Amino acid sequence: MINQVVWQQAAGDLNRDFSDLCLKWGVILNGPGELGPWPACRDALLSVGLSKRKLADLKRFCEDMQEGHIVLLRMGTTSIRGVGVITGGYEYLPAFGDIDGWDLHHVRRVKWLWKSDDTTKPFSKYTLKYGDTTQRIDSKEINQWLKKVDFTLLPKLRLPQLPAAIETNVQLDSVAEYLFEQGVATASIENLVREIGELSRIAAWYRKFGNPSEEETRAYLLVPLLRALGWTPQKMAIEWKQVDVALFKQLPRSDANLVAVAECKRKDLSCLTAKSQAESYAEGRPACDRLIVSDGIRYGVFLRHKNTFILHAYMNLTRLQNSYPVYDCQGIKAALRAMTPEWTELEVQHEDH
Repeated sequence: MINQVVWQQAAGDLNRDFSDLCLKWGVILNGPGELGPWPACRDALLSVGLSKRKLADLKRFCEDMQEGHIVLLRMGTTSIRGVGVITGGYEYLPAFGDIDGWDLHHVRRVKWLWKSDDTTKPFSKYTLKYGDTTQRIDSKEINQWLKKVDFTLLPKLRLPQLPAAIETNVQLDSVAEYLFEQGVATASIENLVREIGELSRIAAWYRKFGNPSEEETRAYLLVPLLRALGWTPQKMAIEWKQVDVALFKQLPRSDANLVAVAECKRKDLSCLTAKSQAESYAEGRPACDRLIVSDGIRYGVFLRHKNTFILHAYMNLTRLQNSYPVYDCQGIKAALRAMTPEWTELEVQHEDH
């Protein structure tokens, strides 16, 4: 075991943790990937300013990792979520092109021999390396620990089936038609389509020229979308009892009438990890059946299911999709519909049948 090649692979950062997706789908991920597969993307990545260090990191992932190598899925410098063996060669998969805002198309398949249910800390401080996503590691402490992993299970393991292919570049016309079929008024749909077009342009501008503050994101992106979806100022309170945006089914603005909370993060911060904060605002308010989390460009809609909230739909204003199989959830059409004032839980029950 000590002579075997061992890699550590990061699964996010302090703000973003996608280790559960890696364990679920039997993968490790790297990016950026929107400019195409490796190595054809190399020159394009350099031309847009990707650092030589990050380019070297991608090369290690796409070329130097080999079938049969061991990989540790790490979080931070002391915690691992999984131990596995790389299976097969490098792949480029668009299904992983939007992982909470990161384009992680570069994929290696992994058979996970050991998984942790939480981010335990089996190693002493800084045993794992900080920095690059993909790194070789040779540590006496890790080699000793790996002796406890049962590698004889490997031949019996089967890789999970990858998420289905996705339909990208959904046209707004099809979104408008869907909303019309759901009973949304034509005037409201036309206003919404115009607003989405404007918000997409603003989002693209921010993506190119800089990051707005959380307050600016809320004012210029989140609130205009909610207004276009039909929420009136009377039923949409800003910074209400610590909630970024509180949405009410009727007046007065009260806990009993609160049906949704929207939590906004600064652009390019993880929006989906804001679920726990939004969920805390819904606690003790049983009428609140929806959580909306956003960085102004990406939106996650969680629906109440018994005592927890489940991701129902996800959308990205700069990349419209009808579904996100990697998250087992729906895309822009369902997200927009679930964010309207008229939405009811009966619609989800109908969709499930």
